[in-house]
Amino acid sequence: MNTTFLLHIAVAAFLGGAIGMERGYRAKEAGFRTHFLVALGAALFMILSAHGFDGALTTEGHRLDVSRIAAQVVSGIGFIGAGTIIFQRQMVHGLTTAAGLWVTAAIGMAAGAGMYGLATFTTLLVLIGLEALNWLLPHIGHRNIDVTLCANDRASLQAVLQHLKDDGVAIANFSLSEKALGTQPVVSPDGSVSPSAIALDGDSTFGGESVETKAANRVFRRYTMKLELKTSRSKYGEQILHFMTGLDGVEIESIE
Repeated sequence: MNTTFLLHIAVAAFLGGAIGMERGYRAKEAGFRTHFLVALGAALFMILSAHGFDGALTTEGHRLDVSRIAAQVVSGIGFIGAGTIIFQRQMVHGLTTAAGLWVTAAIGMAAGAGMYGLATFTTLLVLIGLEALNWLLPHIGHRNIDVTLCANDRASLQAVLQHLKDDGVAIANFSLSEKALGTQPVVSPDGSVSPSAIALDGDSTFGGESVETKAANRVFRRYTMKLELKTSRSKYGEQILHFMTGLDGVEIESIE
């Protein structure tokens, strides 16, 4: 048994496990065991590709391509990475974990080739990049928020817009729609009440009544406002909390 090969695999597994511990600490889809196995397997494939067929050449006219097996690791790791990527609510999750698996396979291949210094240095860069970005990104740049609000009158929605403006939140996109829910008879000063009617979208009459009867009834409407907000990442939590406490008469249908 070649102890050098065992050392290659051990170093690869250790370095891959180090990245996996960071991913597991962040509660990501792929953690310690996944990264450990990916690095170990990549190192083994690299050793097998480079040294597994040393006795296969019987004549000097044959030339062995030692990269054929190792090259399959590059494409094969894509299947594992794809399994960690999730598209949910118009957002993509798991790309960083998939990229981590990809670079972990490369580190395992480097360790399998005996390039300990290169593999160790790359692992350090990966850990620094993941931790540094995890600390830095929440403090720089902006974050987009999609919000859908509902209210029974325009004034409440206008108050929300003013509330956002006063709070320094930028509105990147805006749309407003309305829907007639029904009508209520209007009581005249002499005490008479017009016949009740039900409001139907797109109809010129209400329950078979004339247009004149329609005018004598108060129409109730439901307003839906969709907003795409842009806020500073450093103030995201504070502004969202302040935003949700200033919604008098407004319901939040969704927030992403």
